Amino acid sequence: MTIPASTTTPTEAVDDVYWREEYEPITEDDAFLQRIVDQADLPSLLVAVAAVTGDFQIVRSELRPPFPPADVVPAPQGGLSAKAQAEARQLALAALKQVRDEHLTRPRRLDPTETRILLDFLTNGAADADAELLTHELDLAPKKLGAPDWTFEEVARGRQFRVAVIGTGMSGIAAMYRLSQAGVPFTAFEKNPDVGGVWWANTYPGVRLDTPTFAYSYSFAQRADWPSAYARGEEIEEYALEIVERAGLRKHVVFGTEVTALRWDEERGDWEVMTRSGGTESVQRFNAVISAVGQLERPNIPEYPGRGDFRGVQMHSARWDHGVELDGRRVAVIGTGASAYQIVPAIADRVAQLTVFQRSGPWMVPAPNYHDATPTALSWLCEHVPYYGQWFRLSGFFQSATGRTHTVIADPGWEREDSVSPVNLKVRQILTEVIREQWKDHPELLDTVVPSYPPGGKRMLRDNGVWAEALQRPHTRIVTSGIDHFTENGIATDDGELHEFDVVVYATGFQASDFLDPMEVRGATGETLKEHWDGDARAWGGISVPGYPNLFMIMGPNTNYVVHGSQHFMMECAVEFAVEAIHQTLLRGVKGFAVTQPALDDFVTKVDAANSTRAWGQPQVRTWYKNRRGRVSQIWPFSHLEYWQLTHEVDFDRDFTAHH
Repeated sequence: MTIPASTTTPTEAVDDVYWREEYEPITEDDAFLQRIVDQADLPSLLVAVAAVTGDFQIVRSELRPPFPPADVVPAPQGGLSAKAQAEARQLALAALKQVRDEHLTRPRRLDPTETRILLDFLTNGAADADAELLTHELDLAPKKLGAPDWTFEEVARGRQFRVAVIGTGMSGIAAMYRLSQAGVPFTAFEKNPDVGGVWWANTYPGVRLDTPTFAYSYSFAQRADWPSAYARGEEIEEYALEIVERAGLRKHVVFGTEVTALRWDEERGDWEVMTRSGGTESVQRFNAVISAVGQLERPNIPEYPGRGDFRGVQMHSARWDHGVELDGRRVAVIGTGASAYQIVPAIADRVAQLTVFQRSGPWMVPAPNYHDATPTALSWLCEHVPYYGQWFRLSGFFQSATGRTHTVIADPGWEREDSVSPVNLKVRQILTEVIREQWKDHPELLDTVVPSYPPGGKRMLRDNGVWAEALQRPHTRIVTSGIDHFTENGIATDDGELHEFDVVVYATGFQASDFLDPMEVRGATGETLKEHWDGDARAWGGISVPGYPNLFMIMGPNTNYVVHGSQHFMMECAVEFAVEAIHQTLLRGVKGFAVTQPALDDFVTKVDAANSTRAWGQPQVRTWYKNRRGRVSQIWPFSHLEYWQLTHEVDFDRDFTAHH
């Protein structure tokens, strides 16, 4: 099947602020193209060249990537056999020559049949529901899902209606973008001087993603010129700034302004939004509020006795003071989670003494390219093959939908506490061997560095060997004794030892379970959300709470992932639900919607039951995913598809209460 490779400019704007109508022409010779093909991700390349040439014979069924389940790391080339890879390279090389010789520099929009052919190939035969979901991520699809199909002007019929967006991190940017598409009047409040949220706040040494860069992007902002395989913090902040500029969102943001309280006025049917800017407090009214304050914003600093007596410098990783001199100093890092894992190798060569206080060591997935630049072949293909970078992103998105989920499901009869099933034990053994090799010169420390909890019980970090190298420096030490108290000069541990420091770094995470704090949020009954939850945050889809109409939380309770999934997808789904709820509010002429208690109870029951069968839900696992009541209030245990269906196939008459 060959379809003419002509292209026309789409009649409507593509829902992607990074969309390109023109790519660089290929001028390189055959030998260069062969080298590119030898280094390329073949499944992505085959669909990309099929799409741009219109030759769908390229994506033949015997070359479909099987994508076998990844116990630790995904199989290279989607699990294609050596024979299939050789055939795929021949086809890809011929297609690249065609792209060059016919000067194919513009992307072709696909029709429904073409879209399904390519999605079937890239997903090894996705079901109809999965294929529909994937069109949410595919600019070339004839109907890309996600953007609102209505406008405020059409449905408001003169009604005055305003939305407040709280926060302009990743969730807030998604909310602003979709609201602006619908033409809904909104104001975004940002307490910081600029957008970016966690990426504006976290500037500590070594900060970067622990997911591959192409996976960390919106469906409506599919950047393809990323410099790093795992983007540095400043690259993600640059991404946030660029989206806001390209989409014209900055004019809606009030910076340096913190929202301190929300109060629903049942009679008027709107929210009083109290803000503070400098020393000035003010009140404004909005018909709906989208909270995009995030989960990883308020630092968690344990209240160790005597902490105020310490005469040295103390700082949390999310409030890094770049004016503090580390060179030649004695530094303590408390914690061994994601932030510490990046900070310790970044500062190890600068300090005179480095002590890491560990409660439990981290599990790490091998990622030799963790600090590498984006591969040259990938960057070249993104510049010269129309839409290649987006196909590469889509392939990763599909694989992340299930990820390593099968490795964390608990076997009901399993009796070991260091694992939850035979496959989980296999993962443990594989990763332990990696650690054993890294620590072969210090076998006496294996019991210290090998985690005692099951793999997947906490977020697994990306490992290129620098963590182990840093911890084995002569001036570095791991301390596993608990912290008893601080002194003027350092930290005393439970074993009676006094450790003297100049600087203490808290890599101790965030107050993630205290959603929306420190805002005071009062709903229709006058009860605050903090009182309503009483330490156990529950929200339908992580978004809506009974009695709090038109309050929509993005990345609220039970919306995080551990071993699979895309945070941006979760954000976008929640935002798209919020925008549709606003649509229904306007369409029906009501004050607002809030989920019913039965719908919330049903949601929580299903989520809790699933989390209880996952590694992170086991009683022996201590993790910030659990709130003070022991309930897993952070994690979504299901698939992309199930969250998509929850947020996009909503029965407002059955599951939501309309406030009149």
